[in-house]
Amino acid sequence: MNTELESLFTPWKIGNCEIKNRIVITSMGGTSIFGWMEPHHFDKEAANFLMDKAKNNVGLILPGIAPVRNMLGGGWLYKSEHTFKKLKVFMDELHETGAKMFVQLTAGFGRSFSVSGPMEKMVNNPVLKVLSKPIFDVERLCAGASPAPNRWSDCVPTRPLTVEEIHEMIEGFAKTAKMCKEAGVDGVEIHAVHEGYLLDQFTMKYTNHRTDEYGGSFENRYRFPVEIVKAIKKECGQDYPVSLRYSVVSYTKGFREGALPGEEYTEVGRDMEESEKAAKYLQDAGYDMLNCDNGTYDAWYWSHPPMYMPQNCNLADVAHIKKFVDIPVVAAGRMDPYVGAKAIAEGKIDGVGVARQFLADTEWVTKLMNDREEDIRPCICCHNGCFTMAHYEGVANDQNPLDAMHMARCAINPETMQTKKYKIVPAKKPKHIAIVGGGIGGMEVARVCAMRGHKATIYEKSDRLGGIFIAAAAPSFKEKDRDLIEWYRREMVKLNIEVKLNTEVKNIAELDADEVVIATGAVARRFNKLPGIERSIEACEYLLGQKQVGQNVVIVGGGLTGCEIAYDLFLQGKKPTIIEMKNDLIAIPGVCLANSSYLRDFFKLHKVPVYLETSVDSITENGVIVKKKDGSKQAISADSVIMSVGYIPSPLENNGKTPLVGDCKKVGNLRTVIWGAWDVAMKL
Repeated sequence: MNTELESLFTPWKIGNCEIKNRIVITSMGGTSIFGWMEPHHFDKEAANFLMDKAKNNVGLILPGIAPVRNMLGGGWLYKSEHTFKKLKVFMDELHETGAKMFVQLTAGFGRSFSVSGPMEKMVNNPVLKVLSKPIFDVERLCAGASPAPNRWSDCVPTRPLTVEEIHEMIEGFAKTAKMCKEAGVDGVEIHAVHEGYLLDQFTMKYTNHRTDEYGGSFENRYRFPVEIVKAIKKECGQDYPVSLRYSVVSYTKGFREGALPGEEYTEVGRDMEESEKAAKYLQDAGYDMLNCDNGTYDAWYWSHPPMYMPQNCNLADVAHIKKFVDIPVVAAGRMDPYVGAKAIAEGKIDGVGVARQFLADTEWVTKLMNDREEDIRPCICCHNGCFTMAHYEGVANDQNPLDAMHMARCAINPETMQTKKYKIVPAKKPKHIAIVGGGIGGMEVARVCAMRGHKATIYEKSDRLGGIFIAAAAPSFKEKDRDLIEWYRREMVKLNIEVKLNTEVKNIAELDADEVVIATGAVARRFNKLPGIERSIEACEYLLGQKQVGQNVVIVGGGLTGCEIAYDLFLQGKKPTIIEMKNDLIAIPGVCLANSSYLRDFFKLHKVPVYLETSVDSITENGVIVKKKDGSKQAISADSVIMSVGYIPSPLENNGKTPLVGDCKKVGNLRTVIWGAWDVAMKL
């Protein structure tokens, strides 16, 4: 192991509980040991996921949040005695690995609850409202400190919790913590004075306008989390560890308005001055650790940083807050293990919190310890599998219901939280599999086939593996995407997969193979009838450096690719303008709000011109003529015009029976490509 990482693997204590190393897997929705969007139970899939991390040298394990009151049906968690009996058996086994586990308990979501279109109908249709309330009470799930706009929907109000409901929750926390202790759980974590969830909504002035004992003064606003920890300590004893998930700074300008790194703004949530006071106050109330990051759902990119956010984005604020407490602090948020190890060695933090990297590669800590860093499959911060809650103008949470019910899956690792569906099963009869196309889809088919015992050969017409993802990974902020391509290329070598570059296949019948898979990708959609189209540059031509652009650039298409190109151009010092036909940017399902809101906020802050509900009428020598919703036309000057208007499948001609993988079947994203590759490769 690299000596620079040694401090990561030293023991530390939370209260009287000793943790073997400084690596903490932080909670992710979907990894709850008690299940997620379903009645409380002992969840075997989550248990397998968590046990796997324990066996791979994680020091402290924090499962996904567990509501003290059931999201479905409203039952109290502490009353599910059979669940805790199974948990006891699990904890005995987990402790054999040397790991420790704290269960994270939550009061709920309040205005941050991700309301979907069907949920809006439940609330606003009188019949559905009555019928659904005993099972899925949306208004209760959205209840908060005070009336406030829901983060996702204008149709679902946030009603204030009653004092009686607050007291019931406090009792629920205490009784559930006691059940956890009796089951052998090493401690609990309270979620959260963090991320703008329910407890955080009580602590912040812009979401708490109460006039009773839970609103107004600093002490009243923090009363709810204080009374929770005191109740737990009373029930479980002063020595039972209680951690707090804590956002140091909210970085929030207002409802649905976040503040970007380095931006000058007026904080409406918790600023650093209040945080210094609050951290000490919460410690003195009884909390034994602060598990820290930043942000709220209004500034979601701090809590769930996309690739646009800097690595270690929360570290400086967490290190600052440690100066005001005597208890351990953990820093999370795109943490680099080397930077984290250095911060621990210097006494700036006590532990490194990591979440999504565990989804991408369950063995990454073990690989780090064994000097196998190049074997670690990198998390690319895409949120395409783990957090697909999309939101755009006029649409609430546009998330597939199956994704809502089964979170914490991974776009690049289908086995994560899906071990019954995706697993390597040795082939009954090894075959020679030919794969036409060496993009991510083709390489993933080859990889899975090789692990199953088949011989795989890739035929790629270009001089390198990676396909269209090479272009997608080109911008400066896509370093993890580039790492993923290199990881795939190394996997081809490790698994002895034959690769034939500069080899174009035109007739699959000529291939010497038992089975053929086509993964030839997609081609750019081209508006050939658009006047002046010959003057434009296609998105991939720009991304691959095949054609250069001038200082003023119009990007036609405000989807994810178009917005990332505009972002990349701005970072280069150029002046982009975005033209989009829809009423919002990135108005597509599957792109997490944490990602899309960063780009929208960035363009707004830096005054990047965005023309919504606007189409291109023609491309001229001096720019473009656009047509607006009202029918009026406008000339926009530009040195270059980039077309980013999507792609269409480009499958190799075949007999209709040959399996297609990736964009040549249906244009999607990295998740659809990789999961689809497994769907095909597992059947060969």
